[in-house]
Amino acid sequence: MNKDNEKLKKRIAVANKEVPADLVIKNGKLIDVFNLDIIEEDVAISNGVIVGIGEFQGKETLDAKGRYVSPSFIDAHVHIESSMVTPAEFAKVVLPHGVTTVITDPHEIANVSGEEGIQFMLDNSESIPLDVLLMLPSCVPATPFENSGAELTAHHLEPFYKEKRVLGLAEVMDYPSLQKGENSMIDKITMTLKNRDYIDGHLAGLDPNAINIYKTAGVQTDHECNTVSDARERLRRGMYLLIREGSVAKDLTSLISVVNEKNARRCLFCTDDKHLDDLIEEGSIDHNIRLAIQSGIDPLMAIGMATLNAAECYGLKNKGAIAPGYDADFVLFEDLKKLNIIEVYKQGALVATEGTYVGDNVEKPSPKASLTSTVHIPQIHTKDLRIPIGEKANIIEIIPNQLRTNKLIEVVRVKDGYFTPSIKTDQLKMVVVERHKNTGNIGLGIVKGFGLKNGAIATTIAHDSHNIVATGTNDQDILKAIDALDQMNGGLVIVKEEKVIASLSLPIGGLMSDEGYKSVNVGLHQLKNAFPHVGFSGQFNPFLTLSFLTLPVIPSLKLTDLGLFDVELSRHIEVGI
Repeated sequence: MNKDNEKLKKRIAVANKEVPADLVIKNGKLIDVFNLDIIEEDVAISNGVIVGIGEFQGKETLDAKGRYVSPSFIDAHVHIESSMVTPAEFAKVVLPHGVTTVITDPHEIANVSGEEGIQFMLDNSESIPLDVLLMLPSCVPATPFENSGAELTAHHLEPFYKEKRVLGLAEVMDYPSLQKGENSMIDKITMTLKNRDYIDGHLAGLDPNAINIYKTAGVQTDHECNTVSDARERLRRGMYLLIREGSVAKDLTSLISVVNEKNARRCLFCTDDKHLDDLIEEGSIDHNIRLAIQSGIDPLMAIGMATLNAAECYGLKNKGAIAPGYDADFVLFEDLKKLNIIEVYKQGALVATEGTYVGDNVEKPSPKASLTSTVHIPQIHTKDLRIPIGEKANIIEIIPNQLRTNKLIEVVRVKDGYFTPSIKTDQLKMVVVERHKNTGNIGLGIVKGFGLKNGAIATTIAHDSHNIVATGTNDQDILKAIDALDQMNGGLVIVKEEKVIASLSLPIGGLMSDEGYKSVNVGLHQLKNAFPHVGFSGQFNPFLTLSFLTLPVIPSLKLTDLGLFDVELSRHIEVGI
């Protein structure tokens, strides 16, 4: 008799009260996400699976002491790379916040290192106490309007469906290719539907007919709407609505009013992109739940959105509830509204207590050298950064804490026929340098809204192709920042008067650190403390904002290594008018 048979027989015997459970939870207030109710019963657990609700005896007893017992939380869409730590370190950060399952799209590292990057994420997340489930990147490169480090076709992706933890195809963001029925995109969709059932969408700024097209193609979710009307259109056409609250895109408070008793089961939560320091200080999906409750959503409904709804959306039949046959992944907390998490359990084992990870430390091998040497650029000179211009220019205006930008036309300062940054009008130079294949491509533009008074900032985190992106008040500091990133194999850097005043090395793909999360968090705080030295005083994260100014699938104006890109026109345009 095989081991699976033995485990099932034992679970049935425990459910039938013939033998004691491995663990019994007593004196808890169980959150019933099916009926949105609270019950007071024992919970019996065998081999990491819940086998009964009622009265049970066990080899071990967990006294909940009157606390709430909730299913643990599921992040329905997250790019782990945005935390700047590896999956194994990421687990230590989100588990104390009650998140035991994440649906991740590794398209950040895939855009840098292709199949090797995806495999790294799979390997590094193997056998850790966090269920890391993958959606395969659908758009590498994201668009034909930029250069990334790799190109992934259906042929490259299909072998990954042999992995049990691969669920489907990640956010389809190349809408023009989908709309036109181009073979490269259709091949990925039909290949996915042959192997799996799940495809995520990316419908930023698109009209209702685009939803028709996405749904017809088998796409089931969207995490990119930020108005109630957009959310309602997606729900009306049968999509799951992923309500996002990340580090830059904070959509929850503007969307949550669309949720009601009639449609709540089609709504769930995600973080998408969230920095490590925000995860530590603010939380993950637990933060989404708290915000939803503060916005007037019933606490049990909000918890259901973070658990059962997410599980059902992605076909996770054994997750998302405190019920027989479900994984024993649960959290204990004392206050239903504050959601102050006391303990977190994964398959019946304690993994976090009072905000601290206490699970096993799973050692992982060092990444291959090819993953830690991904910055390849020629020597760049001041003349390479010149923007020839007349009196007026197209300018990217940032919207704090939003992925979208405004397209402005303004009078600019000109010297000898070239643009000169102006602190007075807050018009800074922006530079994107292709860094994967040493092409020498440099995109140049003008950005408004950072408020820097001197110096420059730069990073190799530049969604989605992850070239070098920099902005600053003068060419010398911009050049120094780019050179520093080259020397440190990627990361984040702040420069003032041609000196690096703060930096964080991210050698794995130029996206993630090879250090522990505590060390990375210290580095992030050092960067934050250096911001005032270059005059930044905004209420947003300038690195995060900068990193999304290169994404040519979200309106209105962005910058790639090929130049200034108008998303509405779907083409590059001149900086000068």
